[in-house]
Amino acid sequence: MALFTEAFLTALLAGAISAGIPLLLVGLGEQMSEKSGVLNIGIEGMMLAGAYTGFLIAWKSESMGLGFIAGAGGGMFVALFMAVLCVRMGLNQIVIGISLTLCAEGATAILHHFQFSRTYPRLPATLKWDIPVLHDIPVVGPALFGREPVVYFALLLVAVFAYLYRRTHFGLALQAAGDKPAALDSSGVDVLKVRTVAVLTTGALAGLGGAFMAIVGAGIFVPFMTHGNGFIGIVLAMLARGRPLWVLGGATLFGACLSLTTALQVAGIDIPTDVIQMLPFAAVMGVLVVLGSKANLPVSLGTAYARGER
Repeated sequence: MALFTEAFLTALLAGAISAGIPLLLVGLGEQMSEKSGVLNIGIEGMMLAGAYTGFLIAWKSESMGLGFIAGAGGGMFVALFMAVLCVRMGLNQIVIGISLTLCAEGATAILHHFQFSRTYPRLPATLKWDIPVLHDIPVVGPALFGREPVVYFALLLVAVFAYLYRRTHFGLALQAAGDKPAALDSSGVDVLKVRTVAVLTTGALAGLGGAFMAIVGAGIFVPFMTHGNGFIGIVLAMLARGRPLWVLGGATLFGACLSLTTALQVAGIDIPTDVIQMLPFAAVMGVLVVLGSKANLPVSLGTAYARGER
């Protein structure tokens, strides 16, 4: 078919990576949180906080690197409330998560209104790293091997997390915190500390994903710009069954759905944007119907734990 030209495939793959990286980061973060037993519904709010903070610092400092660091810090700041209220105080994780998302949506919208509603400043293009030789491969090369440093960092995290979960004591502690928190407590490991580290890491990765959307994807911050990506990340984490590589595959799939608009424009096909934006959520529902019953979730997911409980 004339549709599958090199330009179309390159645009589709490049767009899938650009749209999929935030999903990958938030999915990896949510996966760690869920493995520890914390259902982090507030991850959408953490993404928004990271997007706003990352954009603001990148614009003020004219440094994209500082913007990404600030974005991770913004997400971690929101996650701190989740850690204190849900992990330490044992409050309902779903209620607190939804509340944090609503608060982050409102706060970032108000801050944007007072700071940028008249100027709407934009950031310049982000520095890209071209990998010699690999960058020259047709289709794959320009889309994958000529990307921003944070893209390579996100892909590296897949391997790091896979090793962490399977080969380290912390990975075993995460698994036990989600499946057998009382047994982990009996062994002398602080369950609350393990869960707190997991939640804060989740916030940092979600914030980094939000910063990527604002700094790299759009070059501007717009209220509510995450458009449900955080909730898609929750689904990815649930269906991945503790496997970071599966999160990568799911993020690529949903990223391709999100990038179809640009790719079809390159191919000269005009399809309403609303239809394209509906595709990732339709894909989520389809995947849930097919694989939802096979999701292997931690036994104590969403359940608060008090030290000394048996």
